[in-house]
Amino acid sequence: MVGVKRKLTLFMVMTLILSLFIVGCSNTTSENKGKDDNGDNGQGSSETVEITWWTFPNFQALDGELGKYEKQIIEAFNKKHPEIKVNLEMISFEGGPEKLNLAIASNTSPDMIYDAPGRIIDWAKKDLLMPLNDMFPKEVMDDISPALMKQSMVGDDVYMYPFNTGPFMMAVNKTIFEEIGELDLLPLDRPDRTWTVDEYEKALLAVKEKAPDVIPSGFYAKSVAGDQGTRGYITNLGGSRFLNEDYSEVAINSPGGVKGLEWVVEASKKGLVAPGSASLAASDHNDLFLQGKMAFAINYSAVLKSLFAPDKTVEFEDILLPYPTPDGSDPKLEPFLGGMAVFNNDDDKKAEAAKKLIDFIVNDPEWGKKNLIQTGGLSARNSITGVYEGSEYEYSELARKFITDPPTIADGYAEIRTFWFPALQEAILGTKTAQEALDNFAEKANEAIKKGKEK
Repeated sequence: MVGVKRKLTLFMVMTLILSLFIVGCSNTTSENKGKDDNGDNGQGSSETVEITWWTFPNFQALDGELGKYEKQIIEAFNKKHPEIKVNLEMISFEGGPEKLNLAIASNTSPDMIYDAPGRIIDWAKKDLLMPLNDMFPKEVMDDISPALMKQSMVGDDVYMYPFNTGPFMMAVNKTIFEEIGELDLLPLDRPDRTWTVDEYEKALLAVKEKAPDVIPSGFYAKSVAGDQGTRGYITNLGGSRFLNEDYSEVAINSPGGVKGLEWVVEASKKGLVAPGSASLAASDHNDLFLQGKMAFAINYSAVLKSLFAPDKTVEFEDILLPYPTPDGSDPKLEPFLGGMAVFNNDDDKKAEAAKKLIDFIVNDPEWGKKNLIQTGGLSARNSITGVYEGSEYEYSELARKFITDPPTIADGYAEIRTFWFPALQEAILGTKTAQEALDNFAEKANEAIKKGKEK
């Protein structure tokens, strides 16, 4: 009897094992149905990779909703890469930089960021990013100007994929000059629109006299945001450079740089500059212009013109202009450059997934051009032109010839920029002369460059 029970038990165990084996084979066959030999379903790996994409509002908002367009990009991307889940987080230009610093400090960095060289290259120098060299075959490198690639690299390694660009310059409310009958004071009849500081000052005086309710021009010195506008303005007003040509030390405390800052100080005293500019932020300056309360904005570009369009509270025509120079010679314009980078979060699969998203945003046959237009910028590629219609975009393309090397790639730049606005405040408030303020800035900035080289 005992033997029979043992045989029965053994039979039941064997039956159970056999049934589990059959179920297992059935599931395996079902899971592999339609896959190729590599376990791929023809749309990428079946294993889901989850990445986080942080971005400033680099694309124009759809229906006034930030992030709506970015979500459309992700939806289109997932049709080609369903195996990659993208978590989007929108960050603001005001609080975003600090949020990024906190994320880096706490080892919770996003996998991908869409930003500008000022921060991206600083992170690269701190070994926080993944190199993107494998995304840059020779035909791509040759299609991007050396000035833009220089902003995207540290040594021989590429850390930012350049996407949209355009020279930073000024803008004027053309409508105001039409209303006061002084349109001929603007250099709009010149193909390159170059002009002198004296011509610019005459235009400002005309606004002050004939449109007393309008502030002639703007300036700001409250925080680091928009520092490129104040740099470009002052260096061109005095015919100077911000740093010397090899980025080894500050050049803005030269006679030309001092002359440029002195002009701003004197113009403030004459009422040609927005009052209280020492306590205005770049966003305050922008608001004055977009509200039609100020004739000239000193920090503009084709990209910003497009992004600012929904924020206009009155209708007027904003026209791009280069910064004036003492003798009307060609200005030196820093390039706006937006691009994407991948943080090194010690996960190769996430890094590769992030690179696929970058490639889709920039190079997809359908979405690449669509995404570029949504930024309002020109393409970083020399071969991609004529994307837009309209005189201002045509002028922005022409003004590319004025692009110069920006100081953002200098060693220690992240620290350098923190000393810049206090120096401007000191000069505007009169606590130091322009020379004293710039010499003090140079001393601190040169030390930051030195420390940056030693790291």
